[in-house]
Amino acid sequence: MKCPHCGEDRSRVIDTRTTGDGIRRRRMCEVCSKRFTTYEHVAASLIILKSDGRREPYDRQKLMHGVLTACAKRPIPQAAIEDMVDSIEDELSGMGRAEVKSSVVGTTVLEHLKRLDPMAYIRFAMVYLQLSDLQALQEHISRMLTPA
Repeated sequence: MKCPHCGEDRSRVIDTRTTGDGIRRRRMCEVCSKRFTTYEHVAASLIILKSDGRREPYDRQKLMHGVLTACAKRPIPQAAIEDMVDSIEDELSGMGRAEVKSSVVGTTVLEHLKRLDPMAYIRFAMVYLQLSDLQALQEHISRMLTPA
C-alpha cells in the first residue's frame, strides 16, 4: 500500500475495523510516519437481471439509495439501515446464483422494510410496485394486513 503523502510502499496496519460493506484499516507509513486510511470491499460478482432483459452488476450504492429514500425522515438509525442492506446482500449471495432477477431484489427489500418500518415499506412499495393511486395503495395495504 503506497503512502499518499510520500509515495513509499512501506506501511503498517495500526487498526482494523469492520464496516458495513468491508474493512477499514488505519495505516502508518514507516518512512514519513504519517497516517492514512484504506478501505477494502468485497467485489460482488452478482449480476442483476432487469425486467427488460438487461444485465447489470450488483451495486450496493444503488440499493442503499433506494432504501435511504424510503426511510427518509423516519426515526430509523443509519446503523439499522446498513445492517438491513448487509442482510439483503447476504440473502442474495446466499442464493448461490450468479444472476438474480431484479424482482427478487425488490421483493427481498420489501420483506426487510416491512419488518423495519411500515411507512418506509409503503414508500418503497409505492414506487417498486407502481401503485399509482390511493385505491391501489389501499388494496395493497389490505392484502398486506390479511393473514395468509
